[in-house]
Amino acid sequence: MELLSLVILLALLQYIYFAILVGKARGTYGVNAPATSGHEIFDRQYRVQMNTLELLLVLVPSMIIFGQNVRTDVAAYAGILFIIGRFVFLKSYMADPKKRTVGFLLSILPILVLLFWGIYSLTIKII
Repeated sequence: MELLSLVILLALLQYIYFAILVGKARGTYGVNAPATSGHEIFDRQYRVQMNTLELLLVLVPSMIIFGQNVRTDVAAYAGILFIIGRFVFLKSYMADPKKRTVGFLLSILPILVLLFWGIYSLTIKII
């Protein structure tokens, strides 16, 4: 469970890092709060942060539930893949939003595995 907890904390730390990048972009491109758009590069940075937040909402509980009921190590490895995918997503989205697919897939596929395998495993236990 320690590895799973560490990976969850690293995913949250990554999100904070992305938030810091948004704050830096605000200053660099003159997008004053509370505005959430105003310069294309800032807009991309903000979307990376928000997309990561949207996925974290599903990732973290999925990792915990899967880890408690199926396999902790698989949940942790899925989280590591998610974190790598988010960095790939950041790099590709900032370069050209049309090339974000690989990073997105590396982020969403681990979540889908945790969700569907978790649902299947829990359903078998319940039945």
